[in-house]
Amino acid sequence: MTVFDHHPRSEILQKTFSRREILRYLTAASAILMMPAALANLPKEAPRQLSLYNLHTEEKLKTTYWEQGKYLQDGLAEINYLLRDHRSGEHTDMDPQLLNLMFLLQQKAQSKQAFHIISGYRSPASNEMLRKSSTGVAQKSLHTLGMAVDIRLPGIKLEELRDMAINLQGGGVGFYPDSDFIHIDTGRVRQW
Repeated sequence: MTVFDHHPRSEILQKTFSRREILRYLTAASAILMMPAALANLPKEAPRQLSLYNLHTEEKLKTTYWEQGKYLQDGLAEINYLLRDHRSGEHTDMDPQLLNLMFLLQQKAQSKQAFHIISGYRSPASNEMLRKSSTGVAQKSLHTLGMAVDIRLPGIKLEELRDMAINLQGGGVGFYPDSDFIHIDTGRVRQW
């Protein structure tokens, strides 16, 4: 039975659409409508690569995470590991859309420098410890979901990096000039 069963031409429509197909199309359409314009305009053919430097572990990485229309599991795994919680060693699957935002930000900045990583993934225990010992750490931080990163980009003024991130409209952007980093995430579009 489909949603069209009560329509006078339901026999024709039943042969054309199933309930599952309709839901799949509606889900895809809503995802496209909710996708920030910057992410919708990602290059479809060119490989996507990130250069990262973890300030806490001093690890460097330059890897391709997307190529020929698909995410590369090896590249994603390398990024997930570099962005791990340096306190506990725990890591998670980082949101690919966050990586895409970083890629677009690096493109917009026209920089070949590696992002300096201040904080990527945070375990719930690390997040709670930071929340109790400092200000500005959210109780339900998107860092704990692999949806946020705190960064700076050598050679680019922090204010310029913030403005570029805000213009991408890809999620949240926080500005922390005293600590010399910006926060970007794939939550709702907002700034502080």
